[in-house]
Formats: sequence, C-alpha cells, structure tokens
Amino acid sequence: MNKVIAFADEFGNNSFDFNNQGSHFIISSIIVNLNELKSFESQVEKIREKYFQKGEIKSSKVGANYSRRIKILNALLELNFSIYAVVIDKQKLYSEGFKYKQSFYKFLNGILYKELFRTFPQLELKVDEHGGNDFMKSFKKYVEKNHIRTLFEGAEFQIHKSHNELGIQVADFIAGTLGYIYDITKKTSNSYKFYEIISSKLISVNNFPKKYKIENFADNNLYAEFDDTISNISLRKIFDFIDTTHATNDNKLDQLNFMKLLVLFHQSNHHKKYTTSDQFIKHLNVNRETKLSKEKFTNIIGGLRDRGILIASSREGYKIPSTSNEIRKYIRHGKNILFPIIDRIEKCRTSILLATNNSLDILEDEEFKDLKKIIEKIYE
Repeated sequence: MNKVIAFADEFGNNSFDFNNQGSHFIISSIIVNLNELKSFESQVEKIREKYFQKGEIKSSKVGANYSRRIKILNALLELNFSIYAVVIDKQKLYSEGFKYKQSFYKFLNGILYKELFRTFPQLELKVDEHGGNDFMKSFKKYVEKNHIRTLFEGAEFQIHKSHNELGIQVADFIAGTLGYIYDITKKTSNSYKFYEIISSKLISVNNFPKKYKIENFADNNLYAEFDDTISNISLRKIFDFIDTTHATNDNKLDQLNFMKLLVLFHQSNHHKKYTTSDQFIKHLNVNRETKLSKEKFTNIIGGLRDRGILIASSREGYKIPSTSNEIRKYIRHGKNILFPIIDRIEKCRTSILLATNNSLDILEDEEFKDLKKIIEKIYE
C-alpha cells in the first residue's frame, strides 16, 4: 500500500441547538499520495491565488455564494486527491450527556481514530490547531494517548497550522461544503450540485450513529484478538433488545438508554477501552429529577444480564465484548467476588452446626435450598 498523507479539518460544533447552531459535526480528510504531494500543493497554490489572492482558502470566506463555491470546487476537482469524511448527525445522538463538550469530543475522537487508521494503516495526518479549532487539538491528545505503533506501523500524527499547509486549507473548504450538503441550517436547493461535483472524489462518507447492522461493527481487520462469533452474538442480543423493548417504566427506559450508549461508545472507543460506570451515569443523569445512583446503575446491568445480554466488565468499566478474553475477564471478575462469599457462608454454616451439635443448619430454610445444593456440591 502506498503511503498517503491526510489533511483534516472540521465543520460544526458541539452545540445541540440544531436550528441556530447546526445539526451536524463533520470531519473532512483530504487524502493525497505522498509521492504526489509537491504537485498537489503547487496546483492548490494556483487556485488559492486565483480565488483568494493573498488569503487562505477558507469555506467561510465563500459562505452562501453558491456560484463562487461551485467554481472553486470544479477547479479543485482537477487535482489528484480523495475525500474521506466522517459525518455526525447530532440529532441522532441519544444521550443528553453529549451536550457537554468533553463527552462529545471524546466520542468523536474515538470514531475518527478508528475510521482513519483502520482504512489507512500507513498514514501521516496533519490537522489545524490555530484559532478555535478545539476538536483537532483534543484529537491530537487522544492519538498520543491511544495510538499503538506496533499495530499501525509507520503511521504518524503531526500538527500544522493551516496557513503553512495548503492541504488543510482544502480540507477546510471541503468540510464547509459538506456542511452545505448535510446540515439543516445550510442545506438549500444547491446542495445536490455540491454533492454531484465532489462525488467522484469521495472514497467514503461514514455516517454516525450507524444503523444497527452487525456488519458495520466488524473489527477483525483492526486487531488480531477480534472474535467474530462473540462480537456477533453480543451485538445481536443488544440490537434485538433495542428494537423490541418499549420504555413502559423508568427501569426499562434506563436499560434502553444504557444499551444505546453502550453501542455508541463501542462505535467510538479504542477496541480495548472500557467506559467507566461514572461516565455512563453522567450521561444517564442529564435532565433527571432523581439522580441515578451507582447501586441503581449496577441493578440496570444485572437486569440486562438476566435477559442474556453479554456485557464485558472489569475494574475499568463496561463494554460490548468482542474477544474471548473479555468474556473470560468478566467471568474471572465474577468468580473473584462469588467464591469468597460462598466460602464465608460455608464457614458461617459450619460454625453454627458445630456449636449446635448439628441441630441447626441455617441453609435448611426453603429460601436457601438452591444455595445449599451449590455449597454442598462445591465442598463435597
């Protein structure tokens, strides 16, 4: 695979005021073969000089001047590059917790990381850090923390200011154009024209949240431990629950919202990353009169597991299992809790039997009969 360089920029913000601040958050990546970079930049410079004179190529400078935007897009169409975009429909993010910038960016960071590096394992990525470009700054920190060099050998991540990188200026213009295609505050009768012009350059437009299709969640090309069988059965049970469950009471509503959050975090998170109970509770507590306690949250998880839904857990939190080790980790965690308790009950029972000359067996009560069978089987 040829090494490629990507230039990325964003459109939109974390506001959920859809009518005034926009309905979508879009990340546009311009993909150029590294050996063609000089020629690409030379041609971009000519377009910049023609349409922007001494200034940068910026979508905001063109705004709603549709005829001018079409001319610039047609000029860019002559260049050799591809477009890889991630389009987030904020209207379909189920949790009110995403209204917090930190939660929203954390979700997006994981999506962009997984989508880019699963598609381009040999990638050098350059983004804009000037002005109010908070998302790209947060993405840089995310990659520095989570990037696995041995998995994505040769992949680099560099930050450059946009006036030094013509590719980032093109990414800005394409991101803004995608905004005019998707965002409800920008869409017009001209939107389809913009899409027609750039369609030949589009490698992929990845829409999130994704529909509940198991094939959209396959990560076998991302890491060796991925187990297709475990992933499929885990996702199928969750999707069935989401599709068939009606929120007839608060508990059902909490379970449903937790399942949707679990899927969203599964889409965005690094493949080994668990989400803490505190993070889930923070999302579930938004706009609640009575706050969800950790005890109630634990009961939500237990109720879902009682219905046969597979949820991997550890000290780090919860996730949808996609490897056999994650299932073992959950069982091991349960074993470490269960067996010490059983041992304590057996010691308590034995002490009372000895003290009463076997006349009182505290497990003889009807309510403990199943527990008695288990303990006698273990200690026979």
